[in-house]
Amino acid sequence: MDRLTIRRTAFAIMLASALSGVAVAQDASSTAAPAGADANAPKAPCGGDLSAFLAGVKTEAVTAGTSPEAVDRTFAGVQIDQKTLSMDRAQGVFKQTFLEFSQRAVSQARLDIGRKKMQQYADVFAKAEKDYGVPAGVITAFWGLETDFGAVQGNFNIRNSLVTLSHDCRRPDFFRPQLIALTKLVELGDVDPATTTGAWAGEIGQTQLVPKVILTYGEDGDGDGHIKLKESAPDVILTTAKFIQSLGFQRGQPWLQEVTLPASLPYEKSGIGGTMTAADWFNLGVKPRDGNTSFGNLQTALILPQGRMGPAFLTYPNFNAYLAWNQSFIYTTSAAYFATRLSGAPGYDKGTPEQGLSDVDMKALQTKLQARGYDVGEIDGILGSGTRVAIQKEQQRLGLPADGWATQSLLKAL
Repeated sequence: MDRLTIRRTAFAIMLASALSGVAVAQDASSTAAPAGADANAPKAPCGGDLSAFLAGVKTEAVTAGTSPEAVDRTFAGVQIDQKTLSMDRAQGVFKQTFLEFSQRAVSQARLDIGRKKMQQYADVFAKAEKDYGVPAGVITAFWGLETDFGAVQGNFNIRNSLVTLSHDCRRPDFFRPQLIALTKLVELGDVDPATTTGAWAGEIGQTQLVPKVILTYGEDGDGDGHIKLKESAPDVILTTAKFIQSLGFQRGQPWLQEVTLPASLPYEKSGIGGTMTAADWFNLGVKPRDGNTSFGNLQTALILPQGRMGPAFLTYPNFNAYLAWNQSFIYTTSAAYFATRLSGAPGYDKGTPEQGLSDVDMKALQTKLQARGYDVGEIDGILGSGTRVAIQKEQQRLGLPADGWATQSLLKAL
């Protein structure tokens, strides 16, 4: 482990300790907390006077191990960003279907660029797979979906956005640790607080990672002594691979496999969280389009993003790493599909899915399901996991194929 990695890892541990009040031993190579720092100092409360808030954050950052000079440099000229607050309040809901989103997201242009990137940085991708077990296609798919391979990284000042979201009392417990981690990135010379830009929620670089993730999993791929995720593709590739590994990705295992379905199937067993193995599904007549049945012993779930008449996939344990990256079922499935395409799989069979529901009708369906005692979460018109489970149970009760897809026929039957 090189000295830069030791310093980063030590700070990540110290940051967790400082924020939780738990004392930890420091590595001899780490940046020591200054004398007199109180490891049990209270967190800076959100809201209120900005100067008082910043004074508290500065104390936390110094306690966690950032030098006072770097802390002062981080917050020099800081401003509350009203546009960041507007973005946080106006987050849209994800209502595209899988076919709609995946067809746009996994375009031929993105596939072509992704394959060129995989060739251009073949040696770096090989190192990523050797060190962390994550194939090139998996890394490249996130790279393409998050920022179009670095073309669209966001134009918000990261420091100002994180101060704004930490000072705001909506989700300070998530954003304040990111802000304190940012002070260490400033000290290490990886971020310029005045000029570094990114997404409104504080994500930095070509795969949009937050400061704590960068500190913990950052890898110097080009050997310049810094983690520059905005500019350096080798840094992006290795850091992203290490982070994906941390989400539970297992070397040599698949993540998503397109399948064809038999005429009849116990659809009530489909959906995220299934307990059957791939071999169980194969024995029921489910067939991989690529013919590969060598992972039959692995636990799988049969997912039908648009019902039994649309595309069908088996998800393997590695799919959980995608869910850990982003909880949106449509984004996650599209990212996993994109990775299979970059890894050599053909385009999926679109099938002929039954027409889904409009936003108004989906809310009406959720209201009916909620009235029947199901937990569908917010009545938001989104076909999320809770709504899909409720739909399956009602489909089964009504003697319909329980594939979890919301249709007019189901709405009328209820």
